[in-house]
Amino acid sequence: MTSDKECEGLDRYLLKRYDVIRLVGKGAYGIVWRVVEKETGRTMALKKCFDAFQNSTDAQRTFREIIFLQELNGHENIVRLMNVLKAERHQDIYVLFDCMESDLQQVITASVLQPIHMEYVTYQVLKALKYIHSGGVLHRDLKPANVLLNANCHVRICDFGLARTAASMRPGDVAASVVFTDYVATRWYRAPELLVGCTMYGEGVDMWSVGCIIGEMLGGKPVLKGRSTMDQLEKILQLTGKPSESDMRPIMQTSTYAKTMLESLGNVRQMPSTGILFLLKGSETAKDLALRCMSFNPEKRPSAEDALGDPYVEKFHLQEAEPLCDKIIRMPIADTTKMKARDYQNQIYAIISQRRQQAKEDSLMNNRHNKRDPRLSGRAAKNPSSASARSSSRDEMDEKSVCMASPPQGWNHEGGATAPPCTPR
Repeated sequence: MTSDKECEGLDRYLLKRYDVIRLVGKGAYGIVWRVVEKETGRTMALKKCFDAFQNSTDAQRTFREIIFLQELNGHENIVRLMNVLKAERHQDIYVLFDCMESDLQQVITASVLQPIHMEYVTYQVLKALKYIHSGGVLHRDLKPANVLLNANCHVRICDFGLARTAASMRPGDVAASVVFTDYVATRWYRAPELLVGCTMYGEGVDMWSVGCIIGEMLGGKPVLKGRSTMDQLEKILQLTGKPSESDMRPIMQTSTYAKTMLESLGNVRQMPSTGILFLLKGSETAKDLALRCMSFNPEKRPSAEDALGDPYVEKFHLQEAEPLCDKIIRMPIADTTKMKARDYQNQIYAIISQRRQQAKEDSLMNNRHNKRDPRLSGRAAKNPSSASARSSSRDEMDEKSVCMASPPQGWNHEGGATAPPCTPR
């Protein structure tokens, strides 16, 4: 039985719809509960986001995450957005996701990963990135804490609050790329082009993070733990060595500070730090893929699609569907447009309310179909009071609900690739 303390912070109206199993976590930005939806029996993660609309920056991040998750919904290795609910406190919002058991950061700390687990985790991350990148999206905040895991080693990538769309995924393609900000991702997983202030970059920023994650799984600790931007750059050079002029060229095209920053470091010797000890622990194929992903030159890093054919993950390659996204994803509000917090909030409510209306219309159509089927209508007639109670309860919930998401149906892109199979247990 869940204690009142564990339910503290949860709006009371939600207890009518969900049974709280336990409090999963609590931090400065929100609370997460594991809940069971009473009507369907589905287990989900219910997250209360604190101050999601307190200022335009937080509101923009909330808006982006909800839109991206809706657009990317359906891939086995991307967390599914189930529902969005209003909170009684106007600045907060509730979001319902897939319920996952842990994340990669916790699993690495527990030292329970065997080599086969590391290979399968890497494979699934690459599979998700292939889909994300082919939809014209950069995650930009990939790190172990954002790689969710179940006990069967099934991976789902989460947290798209810092994601961006891009017209081109080709690093250095100044004419076609989109201008981005450089302050993204946790510093330890940040690609050098971000550290030196490149205003245009591509999917290589996510592939650099993949290399950091592989190294961390192998060595049991973060590979490059810089204390500042300059210290992070120095640690990168200790791993990669000083870049040549040709390696610097794609970075210097859009960074006015890159050359000066690297020159200020002086002659950095290529030497192992404690984090780079993963080079002594992993197999040759693991080390090779990690180092390829962590090439200083973004043009030398493999794409997610290319990396899926790497010897390190070849035993899984093409054993599951590895689809491309069937569309280029575009935000309804341009990344360069900055709106007021209230405007982002209204946009979220309006866009997702449209989906709720569609769900209601679909439900109405189903009810009409059921009435034509005497077997289904007979069941409702046997217990009209319970049906009425469910209807009344649902109407009450709709007053607070922003998105009445239909039950997850897996692959839902019309005309898209074949659905990936369930992850083998």
